[in-house]
Amino acid sequence: MQDLWDALDAQAQSVKGRPLAALFADPARAPAFSVRAEGMLFDYSKTNIDADTRALLIRLTEAAGLAECREAMFTGARINETEGRAVLHTALRNPDGAVTVDGADVMPGVRETLARMRAFADEVRSGAYPGQGGAITDVVNIGIGGSDLGPAMAVLALAPYHDGPRVHFVSNVDGAHIADTLKGLNPETTLVIVASKTFTTIETMTNAATARAWMAERVQDPGDQFAALSSALDKTADFGIDPGRVFGFEDWVGGRYSMWGPIGLSLMIAIGPDRFDDFLAGGAAMDAHFRAAPPAENMPVLLALVGIWHAQVLGHATRAVLPYDQRLARLPAYLQQLEMESNGKGVTMDGTPPLRPTGPVVWGEPGTNGQHAFYQLIHQGTQVVPCEFMVAAQGHEPDLAHHHRLLLANALAQSKALMRGRSLDEAREIAADAGFTGAELERQARHRVFPGNRPSTTLIYPQLTPRILGQIIALYEHRVFVEGVILGINSYDQWGVELGKELAKSVEPLLSGDGVAADIDGSTAQLLGFVRSAQAG
Repeated sequence: MQDLWDALDAQAQSVKGRPLAALFADPARAPAFSVRAEGMLFDYSKTNIDADTRALLIRLTEAAGLAECREAMFTGARINETEGRAVLHTALRNPDGAVTVDGADVMPGVRETLARMRAFADEVRSGAYPGQGGAITDVVNIGIGGSDLGPAMAVLALAPYHDGPRVHFVSNVDGAHIADTLKGLNPETTLVIVASKTFTTIETMTNAATARAWMAERVQDPGDQFAALSSALDKTADFGIDPGRVFGFEDWVGGRYSMWGPIGLSLMIAIGPDRFDDFLAGGAAMDAHFRAAPPAENMPVLLALVGIWHAQVLGHATRAVLPYDQRLARLPAYLQQLEMESNGKGVTMDGTPPLRPTGPVVWGEPGTNGQHAFYQLIHQGTQVVPCEFMVAAQGHEPDLAHHHRLLLANALAQSKALMRGRSLDEAREIAADAGFTGAELERQARHRVFPGNRPSTTLIYPQLTPRILGQIIALYEHRVFVEGVILGINSYDQWGVELGKELAKSVEPLLSGDGVAADIDGSTAQLLGFVRSAQAG
């Protein structure tokens, strides 16, 4: 692998300073550096990747054994080696498939759980499962991390398809979150879904207990209006939830990959089981493309290789995800967890340090809002931020088609502006037209220069439908997998989230005065003292 990394470094030096716009002297540039799959177009032509670079990057996947690792994942091998688990979220969206783990077919259980979810969702939506004050009008999903970010993002994304109860999400242990969410809801017509595989997640269970107490003020048996997304039947029973309203999933489904199954129950209730099936079908279609398409025509592979080129070869430390779709407002946050929790690792599978930096910082906001916030840094800042635009060819509001035309125009113009930039001579002409002369013209012109050569990709799709959303999420899941294989890291554990949670258990008693300060540093002691003083008035 090292020789390929060295070759890529040499390639980066050879193309350094080459204007991106110059690449388009070749009229075939755009189609040659784009790929189509399942009705979507991924255009990476506005990057400095050329045919030689792409060939080296593809050789990187071959050296890393990507094809073999991919097949191992899809067929149930325990590729999450540090936890000894298979990685089979793909099975959740392909219920007609066949997958075995340790010789046991896991698909009957997947199909049974999906059927139970469908039946329950239909009962909630039709009123056959009512609250103790009438038909369910509101659903509150309580979870955190993967038990919240995925369904919260998807419910917002598919708002045009909502025809069920209103769906709300609570994740933060900050009491303000649950207080603001429950305010105005009717306990007698609210269903609460508690999403925690072990039913021990401290933030989730604290919020669940608060929701139960809120409901008990008006409802005779609050447990009757709770459902659980958990595999801990003993704990859900202790909470008062009937086993018929408990939907479990196996340890081969990681939290941030879990909305294809029971964690997606809130989405299924919002849009209905049939549209949820369309969402699953979109993910399965991207799976099939990922498994079958050769690397140079494989959308997840190419998305990953663009990321590797920018982060691990060129050293760009961040990437911006910029959906020009207001309903994808939560997608950047979702991808922050998907990518940074998966590939934010400092050790390879064999326990040695990685050869290259691992996952970049992922961030973003929807356009056009971001244009009036952080695009200044993207266009003229001193660090290069590769941008990933995404936009639908058409919206869901035909009466507001002029809005969507403006949205599309901005999305396409921003990627062009990042690539093209504005030269000093062009800036001088603008300053002269504004009436500036002499030294002031020169000063003003330099403020109007855009360096350009800022790379971006664009993912464009016909319309944001349940199927298309499924394709997009699966695309990014596989991108994470490919990058992890190339970097030699385990994308499916998350030990980095544990230490802070462990220490919080020892700090919390000190806040209430019940604990003894032992091994507390001076900063933490000072902060504790401030809290006690403030609370004492």
